[in-house]
Amino acid sequence: MIKEPILEVKIGKLTMKNPVMTASGTFGYGEEFSSFIDLNQLGAMALKGITLNPKPGNMPPRVIETSSGMLNAIGLQNVGIDCLIKEKLPRLQKFDTPSIINISGETIDEFTEIIQKLNVSSHTMKIGAIEVNISCPNIKNGGMLWGTNTELTYRLIKQLRKETLLPLIVKLSPNVTDIKKIALAAEEAGADAISLINTLAGMAIDRDSFRPKLTNVSGGLSGPAIKPVALWLVWQVCQTVKIPVIGLGGIMRPEDAIDFFIAGATAVQVGTANLVNPHASIEIIEGVRKYLFDKQIENVNELVGTLKV
Repeated sequence: MIKEPILEVKIGKLTMKNPVMTASGTFGYGEEFSSFIDLNQLGAMALKGITLNPKPGNMPPRVIETSSGMLNAIGLQNVGIDCLIKEKLPRLQKFDTPSIINISGETIDEFTEIIQKLNVSSHTMKIGAIEVNISCPNIKNGGMLWGTNTELTYRLIKQLRKETLLPLIVKLSPNVTDIKKIALAAEEAGADAISLINTLAGMAIDRDSFRPKLTNVSGGLSGPAIKPVALWLVWQVCQTVKIPVIGLGGIMRPEDAIDFFIAGATAVQVGTANLVNPHASIEIIEGVRKYLFDKQIENVNELVGTLKV
């Protein structure tokens, strides 16, 4: 009879006390949730996506609830990297949970400058890893998304790998023909881990005005509706790469997280659930712990990749 299951996992050089982290874009800059939950209990916090310069985002309406999730077209609204370092990260230093900095850029130079700024602060600001959002446009290639092209993915991650010793997590878009090829390109370029999936492209229509409900017309679909897609793509990528995979997409309850571990994910990110239930991540951690205890599984890593096919 085991007394307490081991929940510790490793993502590259990053060691997390448990495999549950929050997903970027659903947890603000971290401190906003500190009055609801004990941030020290989280494995890690993936903060709101950051760009080189502040962005105002898209015009509202930019969030629409769906029958089993939500569509969002926030447009990367954020305070910019300098404000993040000077104002947001210092407020997280009283917690012992590492921050995952999600970064976006339109050129390699923008990504590089962001990482160089983070390198300077990494030793004092508890930065656990950098999550590279490759679902943003590369303006030098006609607005093509970095993550829809294996060559662009490889070039970007290869350059960023030269710039930092921090673990690099590459966040993949599901809106591609073959996600396995993109994952392999990221791994070959030096990524320490892959996180997937980002939101699925979708839209909603107002039948009275005959107009899109989102000002941006399209948005990213998240929530329970996308879990089966996310689980399928995570399993495929886990069969393809040797580096850790972080699963996300529709994780609302402990059972959802457990499914991703069985499919091969080393860790998970909780996203839309935070907007419905601020305690969701903590409840998932406790639920995973109870599942392991009930199944008499000593270490969560023993559960990873146990799917029988």
